[in-house]
Amino acid sequence: MIIPKYKLLFISTPVGAIGTGVGGGVELTLFNITQEMKRRGHKIEIIAPNGSVMQPFTVTEIAGELQIPGQTQTRDSPITMPKNSVLANMWDYARQVQSNYDLIVNFAYDWLPLYLTSFFQIPIAHLISMGSLTDAMDSIIEEVAIKFPGTLGVHSQTQAATFTFAQQCTSLLNGMDLSIYHFCHQPNQTLAWVGRIAPEKGLEDAVASAKITGIPLKIFGLIQDESYWQKICQDYPDAPIEYMGFLPTVELQKQLGKCMALLVTPRWVEAFGNVAIEALACGVPLIAYRRGGLTEIVQEGKTGFLVEPDSVQGLVDAIGRLNEIDRYACRQQAEVEYSLEAMGDRVEQWFEDILTKRTKP
Repeated sequence: MIIPKYKLLFISTPVGAIGTGVGGGVELTLFNITQEMKRRGHKIEIIAPNGSVMQPFTVTEIAGELQIPGQTQTRDSPITMPKNSVLANMWDYARQVQSNYDLIVNFAYDWLPLYLTSFFQIPIAHLISMGSLTDAMDSIIEEVAIKFPGTLGVHSQTQAATFTFAQQCTSLLNGMDLSIYHFCHQPNQTLAWVGRIAPEKGLEDAVASAKITGIPLKIFGLIQDESYWQKICQDYPDAPIEYMGFLPTVELQKQLGKCMALLVTPRWVEAFGNVAIEALACGVPLIAYRRGGLTEIVQEGKTGFLVEPDSVQGLVDAIGRLNEIDRYACRQQAEVEYSLEAMGDRVEQWFEDILTKRTKP
């Protein structure tokens, strides 16, 4: 089937400017989908908070106060918005220009765009980046699922299963430009950890496993919670760790590819795990907690190991088995399942289904 060319309006997360790392995996997902949809001939405008940079693409920057990240909320937290909200400002802009587009794609895990869906004249596709976190968010997502069937996209079946309306979600997985990730056959005697440095990411477990094994751990990512980072440094003063900073993708893959394995230690249900497929693309095995979307990525005993959640000993034991993993198998999994082309097919078909089967409430 030939997919017609669409005019698409992409609206980024309101928790931070693109390029700062505050948006976590959403930033990379937005970049990769934009890259592939542009390559396929679709017209795209990207709306994001002031200060956003996403070379080589142009971003329409919107001023306003940033939103509090959803993962910091508790189950019964109310919906809150700051004065002069960038989230509200981005969607007001979208309302004004909506007639120029066929489809709006929402990348934000926030209540407002879901609520506004009924008030727009053109359809909105919502790419939900996290699993069930709060009652208020679950309620509004379910409302959209019922009123606008097929418009909810998720990154994994495991993520969808955290919702009562899992069957209404389209699992898209993720993908990336594998040409910028280079396979490394001979790694150094180092481990890696990549992500936002915040409590829900469980970095301290990776640090503890490095201390026990004596294998150096390189830490990559934005320090989002400085007090959390300082506590880790104080609790593990003798651990062989090195903070490498928040690196652009090209530089990150050069460093990551040289590592023996990537440790992925989330305390919460990660929707997917972009860093996991980045590692696979470099030939780096995964040692991950058996939690969230990671359970759908790691091929047990072939491209890595899944261990009991929150078990430092489980991480240590898996590190001791890394010689069982063929790094070529890791790269092969990335090429088969997580290429830009494979992801593009899934996302493009999702757009096509929404636009051809749109049902008005």
